Amino acid sequence: MKTAEVKLIVKLDEHNLPETMTWESTDSVNKEAIPIKAMNLCVWDHNYQNTMHLNLWTKDMPVDEMKRFFHETLMTLGDSFLKATGETNIVEDLRDYCAHFAEKMEIMK
Repeated sequence: MKTAEVKLIVKLDEHNLPETMTWESTDSVNKEAIPIKAMNLCVWDHNYQNTMHLNLWTKDMPVDEMKRFFHETLMTLGDSFLKATGETNIVEDLRDYCAHFAEKMEIMK
């Protein structure tokens, strides 16, 4: 059995706000830590039947990049949901909403 590891490093300022963050993975082609500006980590707790979240961003994360980050996260969640459940109708609804979100946030490509 293979084991993979993901490592997240968050450096905090004196007020416990993220100053810098990096991530690396044992399966990554790039073996060095990669700087990141934002992250959303969600895990499902089967015992309590709920989701635990860790949502962080650095103090210098630009608002325009945060808008794109959320848009791409929503799109990716839809892709993952479709792959996991096969629920095409609701994923199409989510994609429609993502297009609306992109238009409202003025991040259309």
